[in-house]
Amino acid sequence: MAERILLINPNSSVSCTEGIATAIAPFAAPGLPRLDVTRLVEGPPAIVTWRDWYGVAEPLCRMVERENADAYILACVSDPGLEAVRTATAAPVFGPLRCAVAAAMMRGERFGIIAFTDKSKPRQRRALQSMGVEDRLAGVIPLNLDMEVLTDPVAPRARLAEAAKELVAMGAEAVILGCAGMAGHRDFAEDACGVPVIEPCQAAVTQAILAVVAARGGRMRLAAE
Repeated sequence: MAERILLINPNSSVSCTEGIATAIAPFAAPGLPRLDVTRLVEGPPAIVTWRDWYGVAEPLCRMVERENADAYILACVSDPGLEAVRTATAAPVFGPLRCAVAAAMMRGERFGIIAFTDKSKPRQRRALQSMGVEDRLAGVIPLNLDMEVLTDPVAPRARLAEAAKELVAMGAEAVILGCAGMAGHRDFAEDACGVPVIEPCQAAVTQAILAVVAARGGRMRLAAE
């Protein structure tokens, strides 16, 4: 099969993009769709403000229109441009936050989010409201660290462990890493807090693979007719 799933990091950070690629590498296997990761070179260093969030929608649409894939993932945990990009392609488009929330609710009744910054909270709250699951949220704790600190293999870990433990104390039975820049810290955070920790790009890849593989049956039926 020549199927392709394209993950687009809407920010321009090289270290964040590399962390996403490393996090999803275990999901590549013979017989499954190819997983490609790229970044929006013209994007901001990080999606911090509403202006950043809205500003990447049109560039994401243009990239999807010129990059053929069987499914797309907008690899930022505030799902920027999701509704707009879905109008630019007939292929399925996944937002990591929504996928992570669905995965977290399969692991526990209540979940918590370790957010990138305080400014992330309104955007993530809007996504939860659109899903009708805001009452399942135990709490949100922002790290308020720069992207390059967040993607460092060691620098953010003490704060990350503290936030994860605090969310568990607030009643979270699963914890979502609220920024793709945290992708390399999933195992550490899970060991630190003792409950399942969801890495959103991994959750989105799982859903994208399911969608693409499920579509094979329809193509095979059409070919046989």
